[in-house]
Amino acid sequence: MASVCGVSAIRDCREQDHDAIVALSLRAWAPVFASVGGVLGEEIDTLLHGTDWREHQAREVRATLCAAEKRAWVAEYRGHVVGFVVAGVVDETRLIGEIAMVAVDPGAQRHGIGSALTEHATEWLRGQGLRVAMINTGGDIGHEPARRTYDRLGFRSFPNALYFRALPPP
Repeated sequence: MASVCGVSAIRDCREQDHDAIVALSLRAWAPVFASVGGVLGEEIDTLLHGTDWREHQAREVRATLCAAEKRAWVAEYRGHVVGFVVAGVVDETRLIGEIAMVAVDPGAQRHGIGSALTEHATEWLRGQGLRVAMINTGGDIGHEPARRTYDRLGFRSFPNALYFRALPPP
């Protein structure tokens, strides 16, 4: 790959990248979780993510990176991981793939790295013979930068209403 804003390579993720990926994802998603907490309220946010969203999200990122049915790549700058993306086939019959996670370290954001990672994963999905790529993101203010990126890359948003309700113990 040609250098994208200083990124020297998008390469396959290695197990030794996992700690750096988790750390950058927590920095990248701090505004997202603040926004989600504001929208859902403290009770539901705590029920969904625990008392510290970082512990929950670190587990989710590690589980996604280790999922056998998914592929992961990292963007590198001067030997440091500055972003990552994970994709996989979700419906072989209808030929649908999903970009499951993408994040760029805040210090490297707004330089095209998220777009390059998303396009890399999209091309991989196309190479698997898939016909549709999908990506899911939130409608809150914290996810606005992601929505702008996906819109710019030609993804089309499908309106969706996702509701949460806290359930009292029995």
